[in-house]
Amino acid sequence: MKGSTKLTSVKVLDRLYKDFRVKSLSEDFTLQKLVNRSIHKFLTDEDYQLNIKHHHDLKVSGSRF
Repeated sequence: MKGSTKLTSVKVLDRLYKDFRVKSLSEDFTLQKLVNRSIHKFLTDEDYQLNIKHHHDLKVSGSRF
């Protein structure tokens, strides 16, 4: 997809990132793809938005995870 992009940085939980890397390498799926698709789905799918907003299974480590 061509278009303008925004360079940003985010903190992710270390264990989640490591697990994602292992799984994504075998499936050829990048963090960039995940983030772009998740943002699009969040903006266009109300059920997904509610699901994400009410997901509380992450451990807080001083940031707003």
